[in-house]
Amino acid sequence: MPSKHQPRVLCVDDDEDSRVMLRTLLALARIEAKTVSTAANALFLMRAERFDLCVMEVWLPGVDGFELCRQIRNIEPHVPVLFFASAADAADKKKGLKAGATVYVVKPDVAGLLRTVMHFVSLAVRPTGKQAIPLRRKVKDISPPFINKTAQPLSIGWKR
Repeated sequence: MPSKHQPRVLCVDDDEDSRVMLRTLLALARIEAKTVSTAANALFLMRAERFDLCVMEVWLPGVDGFELCRQIRNIEPHVPVLFFASAADAADKKKGLKAGATVYVVKPDVAGLLRTVMHFVSLAVRPTGKQAIPLRRKVKDISPPFINKTAQPLSIGWKR
């Protein structure tokens, strides 16, 4: 019998417009997104709920995204962590992966973000009963087509 599991993503970004955009785009893809603006709120939710993926910005008030990523790894070592960040230089990407991120996508590559999110939620093991089984596969680097290096228009369509 097919699972009715709706993928769940935690989005952490201090910019309200980014949170609204992420929540809206993921809803169109039938992915439940919870959005928060601080590391403290993200850690609270990671302890209280189950997520198939965590998407975060590097620059957060208080605790930065790198430290948040390390703390999430202590709570949920198998949940993929995706940086969707405006910090675009190679040192930031390397620092993000060293902190435990699964992949790093640079803003404003929304199409690349969506492809990467869809890839990881498709890998998530579906629940048996009420509790989700965490993803046990860690990917350090994703090569194209999951990382879009060119700006392309975003097209989302519904299958009926």
